[in-house]
Amino acid sequence: MARTFPLAGLLRLRQIEKDHAASDLAAANALRRDVGERQVRAIAALHAVPVEAIDASTLFALAAARASSRSMLADLDALAAKAEAEAAEAQEAFTEAKKRAVGLEKLEARHASELAASELGAEQAAIDEIATGAWQRDRSADGRRSEA
Repeated sequence: MARTFPLAGLLRLRQIEKDHAASDLAAANALRRDVGERQVRAIAALHAVPVEAIDASTLFALAAARASSRSMLADLDALAAKAEAEAAEAQEAFTEAKKRAVGLEKLEARHASELAASELGAEQAAIDEIATGAWQRDRSADGRRSEA
């Protein structure tokens, strides 16, 4: 009967942690890309605003739009910095989870190879026993024939 890997439960837990960390990393990278795209769209929208004022009310509207846009870009910059930091944290968490899982995966592989070697050794011993028994039976049969 094959022995199971004694740390199989812990290995499964580490793999789940690694999968969870990978999911968090993917979400953080998606948020970072989304914020970058929003920044690009906001800047493009700013370039589309007319720059010539016809009268005072248009000038005030342009000034208000630019102030609002500047505030929005500052908010997007802060959001981008936060998303970048979260992505870096998620990358670090994924790397740590992967390291913990890889160590156990290597132990499991070593356990499997040792188990296979043990099973092959037992099989070889059984084959040797069968061959030795057959040789001894043939030898004792030859001895009985020479006596007769």
